[in-house]
Amino acid sequence: MKKISFYILLIFSLKLFSQSNIYNLSFVDYSKSKISYGKDSSRMMEFFKKMDELKQGKRNRITVAHYGGSHIQGGFWPDKLAENFQSLGNFEGGGIFAFPYKLAKTNSPHYFKTFTTGSWKRFRCASVKEMCLNLGMAGIAAVSNDSANTFGVKLQENKHHAKFNSIKIYYNFNPSFELNLAPLNSKFKRKDEKGFTQFDFEEFIDSVNFVLVRKDTNQKDFMLHGLSLENSKPGYYYAAFGVNGASSSSYLKCNLFAQQLETLKPDLIIFSLGVNDTQDKDFSKSEYIEHYDSLIALVRQASPDCAILLTTTSDNYIRRRTSNKRPIKAGEAMFELMDKQNAAVWDLYGVMGGYKSIYKWYKSGLAARDKVHFNGRGYNIIAQLMFDAFLGSYKYNSKVK
Repeated sequence: MKKISFYILLIFSLKLFSQSNIYNLSFVDYSKSKISYGKDSSRMMEFFKKMDELKQGKRNRITVAHYGGSHIQGGFWPDKLAENFQSLGNFEGGGIFAFPYKLAKTNSPHYFKTFTTGSWKRFRCASVKEMCLNLGMAGIAAVSNDSANTFGVKLQENKHHAKFNSIKIYYNFNPSFELNLAPLNSKFKRKDEKGFTQFDFEEFIDSVNFVLVRKDTNQKDFMLHGLSLENSKPGYYYAAFGVNGASSSSYLKCNLFAQQLETLKPDLIIFSLGVNDTQDKDFSKSEYIEHYDSLIALVRQASPDCAILLTTTSDNYIRRRTSNKRPIKAGEAMFELMDKQNAAVWDLYGVMGGYKSIYKWYKSGLAARDKVHFNGRGYNIIAQLMFDAFLGSYKYNSKVK
C-alpha cells in the first residue's frame, strides 16, 4: 500500500507542475503577472510590430538578449523563454549565443555542450580575483596559452534550436595564435570582422570544432569571449548572458560590452539582475538605480531602438536562514527606472508572493535549499508565467490577429 501511495503522490506531483496547472499554486500572486509600462511604451510597441512582421514573413530574425547572474547562467529560465518565442511560429531559425562555460570550469546550460583538449583559465566580471581588462558582452572569458588546442560546441536536444549554418567566434585576435576550423563535411566561407570571425556553411550542422595553434611566444593569452550559433531560417535569436555572482555593477566593468553587443543588434533586452545586489548588507537603492542607468545607456549606445524589459528581484534568504527585505527596495527601483528609462517591468517578486515567498517555493519542491535559487521546475514555472504575461501584452497590442 505504501508503494502504491508513493506512486500516486508522484503522478499527482507531476500533474501539479505541468504547464496547464501552473496557475493552481496557492502561494503565487497571479494578479501581479503582467507587463507594466512607463509613460512612453513606444520601444516595446515597436518590438511587438517586429513580432508581427516575423509572423507575416516580412522579417527574418528578432534578437533577444537576457542578462543576469546565476539565475540565467543555469539556463533553465532562458531555455524556456527561447522555446516559447520559437513556438509562436514554429520557427527553426534565429540562433543562440553559447559561452563555453565548461572551458571556464563552471556550470553550463543543458541545451549546448562545449569541449576542449586544452587548458583554460576563467575571467569574469563578478569576481575581483577573476577580473581582467577587455571582457565583452558575456561578462566572462576563457583564456588559453596552449601551443596546440582544440575546442568546440555541439547543440544538445532542445525545443528551440536544432542546427545552425553560421557561427561567429568572438576573441581577441592575438597574432601569436592561429585559429582555424577542424575538417568537416560542409564547405564554408570565412570572414574576419572587428572582434569576431564568421564562418558561413553550405549545410546546416549541429556541431563544430576549432583548432588553435600558437605560432610564437611574443604575446600571451588567446581570449575567447563566446560563440554565436546562427540559423538563416526565420526565427528568434536568444542570447542568454549569465555570470554566477553578477550584480548590477558587474557588466559595467566590461570594456567591450557595447562594442560586442552592437554586433548582435538586440531588439529586446531583458535584465534580471539584483539577487547579488540585495545579498549585500550595504545595498543602496540609489546606487542600484545608477548602475541600471549606466547599463541602459550602454545598451542604447549599442542598439538605440532596443526595447527593455526589467524583472524585479526574486525573493531570497541570506545564508539560508535570514529572510531578506532588501528586494522590496530593489523592486521599487525597477518601477522608478520604468518611468525614468521608458522601460517595461515584470514583477517577479510580486508574482512569487512577496516577502518570504521563496520559502514556500522551497517547501513545494521548486527552489533550492539555499532559498536563493530555484530548481529546473521552478525556473520553468517562472519563465512560463513571465512569457504568458508578455504574450498577453503582445496580443493586446498586436496589429496581426
